[in-house]
Amino acid sequence: MDGNFNENDISRVVEADRAHIWHHLSQHKPYETTDPRIIVEGKGMRVWDQKGKEHIDAVSGGVWTVNVGYGRERIANAVRDQLIKLNYFAGSAGSIPGSNFAEMLIDKMPGMSRVYYCNSGSEANEKGFKMVRQIAHKRYGGKKHKVLYRDRDYHGTTISCLSAGGQDERNAQYGPFTEGFVRVPHCLEYRAFEQDGAPSENYGVWAADQIEKVILAEGPDTVGALCLEPVTAGGGVIVPPDGYWDRVQEICKKYDILLHIDEVVCGVGRTGTWFGYQHYGIKPDMVTMAKGVASGYAAIACLVTTEEVFNMFKDDHTDPMNYFRDISTFGGCTAGPTAGIENMAIIEEENLLENTTNMGHYMLDQLNALADKHKVIGQVRGKGLFLGCELVEDHDSRAPVAEKMVQAVVGDCMQQGTIIGATNRSLPGKNNTLCFSPALIATKDDINQIVASVDEALGRVFG
Repeated sequence: MDGNFNENDISRVVEADRAHIWHHLSQHKPYETTDPRIIVEGKGMRVWDQKGKEHIDAVSGGVWTVNVGYGRERIANAVRDQLIKLNYFAGSAGSIPGSNFAEMLIDKMPGMSRVYYCNSGSEANEKGFKMVRQIAHKRYGGKKHKVLYRDRDYHGTTISCLSAGGQDERNAQYGPFTEGFVRVPHCLEYRAFEQDGAPSENYGVWAADQIEKVILAEGPDTVGALCLEPVTAGGGVIVPPDGYWDRVQEICKKYDILLHIDEVVCGVGRTGTWFGYQHYGIKPDMVTMAKGVASGYAAIACLVTTEEVFNMFKDDHTDPMNYFRDISTFGGCTAGPTAGIENMAIIEEENLLENTTNMGHYMLDQLNALADKHKVIGQVRGKGLFLGCELVEDHDSRAPVAEKMVQAVVGDCMQQGTIIGATNRSLPGKNNTLCFSPALIATKDDINQIVASVDEALGRVFG
């Protein structure tokens, strides 16, 4: 890999991009005078742009997706072979890779039993919300239809997923939203001082109790599900406090509320276990996943349920409306489960869960050492290779630094050839967390390079 590309060939690509591509999350005015960035090639932890510049990728494809790294011929070859044999048939029928991957996946998820295939995390969450609504109509006269979601959590980009989104800047200008989605408070202990009545001890239990207060205010007979990320991702990389999840499960059981765990970011190894919820003894009713399921080698998402949830849709076969009347066109693609099989096999064979745990501890230590040097880092937090540094003006007030300063750090790292992330136009006045999610193959040398770049950037931006 030498990063040498023919400039005459690539210039046409750049101009076509400038003229025709609508980039995600981007203001395009600057592209009138500067070239858009084109990522041309990837290998392992590194990618090359159209100018041949090498970057180490600390966010796994920009949005925590490429868990096993770039350039995996094994996955590409398996997908190619499968596409020649059978590329697609609608999900109303089965496929060999679909069956094999479902069995492989369920083996990693004790207590779960059914896999519904679709093509994005947003779509998987929509399917979960639709199941909750249909159950409400089938069993509760439509009344137990509300879905609770948490401040700072993110569940996708459709209107109903934004309705369940706890990031107000992401939601801005996209309303009116779907009715029946109700917010509960966040569980970020670092900002507990901003919450009225938050205690100095047992904060996790208190934070969960705030969910019960919302349930009681809404009426338990109207609440069908609680949808939560096991570790909040784009809302600031929030690891749940001690006692939180035990209390959440007690509350769901008490009021007969389905627990929907959104593993779109945390799933398939990111936190050092197959799924983030498995750190906390959670027994979910539904689990959604997408990004790391195939490491971006094919589009695939899954909604996984218990047999109990599944059985609610077949209890009266004489009723023509008594099944989940839903389809996902590209949930019938065979590339996704084929890539998922190889992706999961790689994680097992290369002991990447163990590596994620070990390198996650190492990176956490290195970032904490950085916090000792740079007082602008208020807190370092994370699980496995899923980490964040919250930047503040001072440790006493914990006032967030301005988003433009955070983006300046990201930009400085990019100039150095290190791609990091940050909370971005999500939380009004609180887009102040640097985000890291290097591939599960990361080594100490990789982490040292990432941390060194952040060290230099913080020094230049904040002095």
